[in-house]
Order: sequence, then C-alpha cells, then structure tokens
Amino acid sequence: MASKTIHCAAVDLGATSGRVIVGTWAKNRLTLTEVHRFPNGFRSVGGHDYWDIPGLWTEIATGLRLAKKRFPQLASVGVDTWGVDHVLVNDAGRMVFPTHAYRDARTQPGLTRLANTRAALERIYAATGIPNVFYNSSLQLEETVAHNPAVADLATRCLFLPDYFNFLLSGRMENEISFASTSQLLAVHGRDWSRATLDHFHIPATWFTPPILANTVLGPILPEVGRVLRTSRESAKSGAKRGSSGRRALPDIKVVAVPGHDTACAYDAMPANPTGGDLYISSGTWSLVGFESDTPLLGHEALTARISNERTGDGRYRPLTNVIGLWLLEQTLKDFTARPKNDAEWVKLINASSKLTALSFKLDCTDPAFVNPSSMRAAIDAQLKRRKLPRPKNLAGYVRLICDSLGQGHADALRAFEKLAGRKFQRILIVGGGSKNRLLCQATADASGLPVHAFTLEGTAVGNIASQLVALRAVRNLKSFREHFAKQIKATVYQPG
Repeated sequence: MASKTIHCAAVDLGATSGRVIVGTWAKNRLTLTEVHRFPNGFRSVGGHDYWDIPGLWTEIATGLRLAKKRFPQLASVGVDTWGVDHVLVNDAGRMVFPTHAYRDARTQPGLTRLANTRAALERIYAATGIPNVFYNSSLQLEETVAHNPAVADLATRCLFLPDYFNFLLSGRMENEISFASTSQLLAVHGRDWSRATLDHFHIPATWFTPPILANTVLGPILPEVGRVLRTSRESAKSGAKRGSSGRRALPDIKVVAVPGHDTACAYDAMPANPTGGDLYISSGTWSLVGFESDTPLLGHEALTARISNERTGDGRYRPLTNVIGLWLLEQTLKDFTARPKNDAEWVKLINASSKLTALSFKLDCTDPAFVNPSSMRAAIDAQLKRRKLPRPKNLAGYVRLICDSLGQGHADALRAFEKLAGRKFQRILIVGGGSKNRLLCQATADASGLPVHAFTLEGTAVGNIASQLVALRAVRNLKSFREHFAKQIKATVYQPG
C-alpha cells in the first residue's frame, strides 16, 4: 500500500476558522490541497456563549463534497478541533443540550470554589494531571448538571467535538484519548477515566467509555454523508456495506480517529529531533508550549506552574502550558478601523512594529481580563494604567507590545519546563499562525536565548493526515512519517539577539 498514491481529508476546526485539507501521500512525500475554508465563532444569547454545531457540520459536509469531487479516490477522513468542548447525546445520538463555548463565563463560580479548596485542587491534579482552568470540561459539565439536573436523565453519552463529528460520519460513538485528556476527567496514569474526579464534579460516569487510541479506523462513511459525496455513477453501484449502526455505509472512505485535539495533531507534525531536546509551540488563538514525554510532570511545583499533562494520540504525554496566544492580537485588531486586510498589509504592519524600540516592560498575559473582554484594547490599557505604564500610541505599538509579551510568555514556559523536567532544550519549534509572524518568532528567540525554527505549514492538518496514513498502513508509524516529512520542509531560523 505504501507504493500507492493516497488521498486523506483532514477536517481541522479552530475556534475562529475551519478548513478541510486533502493530503496526498506519494513516494513518501506529502502534498496539501486546501479545498474549503470557512469562518467560525461562538454566538451569544441570553448571556451565554454557544457553538453553532449544525453550521459546522454543514461546512464539514461541504468540504468533504469538494474533496471527493477533486479527489475521487479519497481514502479517509479525520477530524480534529480545539479542546474541552463537547456534545451531550442520547442513545440515538441526538443532541439533548446546547453546546456551550469554552469562553462562556458560567464556569467562574466553580473555578473559584475549586481554587479555594486546596486539598481538593491538589487531589484532582494528582489524579488527572490537569490544573484548574476556566475552560475545563470538568467545570463545564459540573455547571451543566448542577443547573440542569434533568440532563442526567436525558443524556447517555458525552462526546467531545471530534468524537461527535466522527459519530455523524461513521455511526460509532467513541472518546479519543488525546482530546479526553484535555477534560480534567481522564486519569493521569493508565487509559481510563478518574472515577473519583467524576464523582467530585457530580458527572455521571456512564457518559463515557474508555478512550481509544488515535490511528483507529472507526468504519466507513455512512450513507447520509455518502449521498452528498457520491457522483451519480458511484451511486448506481451496489457495493455499500452496513456500518456499526446498521445503516448502509460508503465502503471506500474510512473514518479515522486521529488525535482529536488540534494541539496533539500540531505536535505530531513537528519535524522533531528523535533524540529529544525540542520544545514545541503550536501558535494560534492559544500558544500551546510543551514537549513530548514518556511520563507526566506532577507535584506541587507543576500545579503551581499550571502544567497540563495532556496525552499524545498513542497515549504518551504532552506536558504543556497555555500562553494566551494570538487571541490577544486578533481581538485588539477589532478596535482599529485601519487594520490589515491582506498579506501585504500584514507585512507592512509587522515591518512598522519591528522598527519600534522594544519597551522595557511586558504585558502580564495571565491577566484574566484578557479571556473574553468586550474590548481587548481597553483591557490592555486598563492593565497598563493600573501598573502606571504608558499606552502604545498606535496599532503598530500595540502589535510590538503584544508580540514581545507573548515571546516572554513562551520563554517563561521554557524555563519552567527545564526546571521541573530536569532537562535542557536546544531549540524551539513553532507551527501555526504565529510561525508566520517574524516579530513574534524573534521575540521568542530573544527572550528564550534559543534558536526558533518556524515552519509555515498547516501543522494540525499535517498531524491529522499523518494519523490517517498510519491507520491506513501507508507509513509504519509517526516516527517514520516525521523522518520523511522533515526532508521536504524548510524552517526559517531566528537566532537570539
């Protein structure tokens, strides 16, 4: 099979945009073709924030139809999304509760309550390896059950977003391990849920089944998707088989459970040195800074440093920490009418910001005021005013301050990991939107004292496709994929100043 040309569709959903990208694997080289891109964002009603799940499904179906039209021999599809968010369904798979967006403020009381109960906080961290963060699935589900107790009778399964879309595609309900690990409900040791943690948050244990590893073929695509994708000639054929749900399925396109968390996919795309020594940054709405490890980082210091022991698709660990990321910049731009609208204008803005003298101070990127303010510029100004610091004079000034501050946040995370893990990193690898921002990359190199290797690639889509290729046995394993992929991409290297 390795000698064949194989086409795999990556459905890659981000909090601000989604895309369907087809990866073509031929002669140990990967070529990406974007077939569909669309905006995404939560909507507010009644004081709460929600995702438009039907709208996302419509866009996924549109993207797969375009992928099938352009690549008739499409072999498989895999879905990854941002972390923690979920869909509650009944036995038939019907949604029984609206899907809140993780930035919804409903978790704040639970967040504060757990933070003020030190014994419980430490006990949950020891059990799950995940710190107390406002967006955790644990806090979301606790609030759902507490304020809507009837949901415990209505729902029979909790499917995280990739799991739910996998169900719509294949008819099979499973929880994938990398995404499950973002929930603060998965046991940090082993591959099952922490029953004590589920009980603490009053979440029904029956909503979950033991997570599966990535690279698992869930089955063929079901007919409701198949009818959208098939040509009239294909529809006339009678080779369809029945999926696990009993419905007739499309046998030539397999649904693969890839690492459902987009950060896990992005990390898999890294052309990492097999001997170690690389720190990874997946730079997008969030900057996910971390590394791969066979063991978790636990204990009081790790909890204080807010280290999340998330999982790789094969069940190992990705100790990481969240730096607020490009959300800070994206939201600030909304407060300026004269903001970049294309690549050329972005380059002009970054050039103007780069020429400004670096400030002697940085933003405190951990400020909770930056989570979801009505005006990010006002939130930044308020912090500077409290600290009796001057505000930037223009957009270029805000961009410089934000990029320098994020670079410092990356460096702080690096030093925390070196101390806690007892290891030294030789370089930083960065993918995602931030890899295209030379000001951010240089700020990271300067603050960390390490070279930054920036790869301007669709990291999450590449990792998604890599998992599909392993599942299809087109490549032996992730290590083999990385070795091949590293030969075809080049990095822009930023040396510390």
